[in-house]
Amino acid sequence: MAGWAYRTMSLRLSHRRPLTVWLPLVDGIARIGVLRVSADQITPPMLDGAVQLAAVTALTIVSKSGFSDLFRRTARQRPMTTASEMVWAFLPPRTLGTDTVTSTAALEPAYEIGGDAFDHGLDDGRLHLTVVDAMGHDLAAGLASAVALAGCRSTRRAGGTLTDIAGRIDEDLHRWQPGGLLTGVFAHLDLDTGQLDWINAGHPPPLLIRAHHVVPGALEAPGELPLGLGPGYEHPLTVHHAQLEPGDRVLIHTDGVTEARSAVGQQFGEDRLVDFVTRALAAGEPSPEALRRLIHAILDHHHGQLQDDATIVLAEWHPDSGDAGS
Repeated sequence: MAGWAYRTMSLRLSHRRPLTVWLPLVDGIARIGVLRVSADQITPPMLDGAVQLAAVTALTIVSKSGFSDLFRRTARQRPMTTASEMVWAFLPPRTLGTDTVTSTAALEPAYEIGGDAFDHGLDDGRLHLTVVDAMGHDLAAGLASAVALAGCRSTRRAGGTLTDIAGRIDEDLHRWQPGGLLTGVFAHLDLDTGQLDWINAGHPPPLLIRAHHVVPGALEAPGELPLGLGPGYEHPLTVHHAQLEPGDRVLIHTDGVTEARSAVGQQFGEDRLVDFVTRALAAGEPSPEALRRLIHAILDHHHGQLQDDATIVLAEWHPDSGDAGS
């Protein structure tokens, strides 16, 4: 940023109004906010200092937000439900990545979520992805999704396979939350080879976006039962495989995205979802920005009030880009 054209010029307002510069607050590749800097004139040294201040501010917010309610209270517009507070406490950062892969997620309604949750994480050359949707929209549903994330992390950190993850979640739900059903997609992406392995437990199929177009049926598979049914329904879920190409994106979503309805009952629909995402990516928007705008489009379609949780995870494999934010 400090290499901008501001190095060769100072900025002034002729009628003494403060000049305002907005600088992104960045944690890794995730933008967590903006910093406003105002002055009568902004010189190159001042701009350099502002850039450094933005970096320190982002570091402070990220390092202290887990120990101070001030940052969260300042960012929130209204109180969260108990279920939302619990689920958000389990969720990872919404964007993560390396020079090989970027994964970003969005979840709404932020203050009143019930059964949706997502997870993504990096582990020794592999990206893990999870999207779950628990039955219901109450505290019990939030507890089911929290149990699923905990079981998923515990199993994979112990070296478990995708089948092990699904089995652990199924067992935990049946034991600790009888009647709590949950659909989900659990996936591993090999960052060296681009091989995608995934399990689909009664969830909408993931979408494969290649060259700004969805590859029809690429990640579809025969439907399987959700998790939590317990004894009598136990069976190993099928692990599916697909080979990604550099630049491919995998989009996993819950049914609250496509089933969001307008005032006249029109669903947002998969076609609208695909069209919006592919147009945004074709226009060169980074994945986090594309998802941010998509969530706003879904909310606008539903007049700002969703009747179901809407969750999206978009992962891009870009081994040759050299840019985690592309």
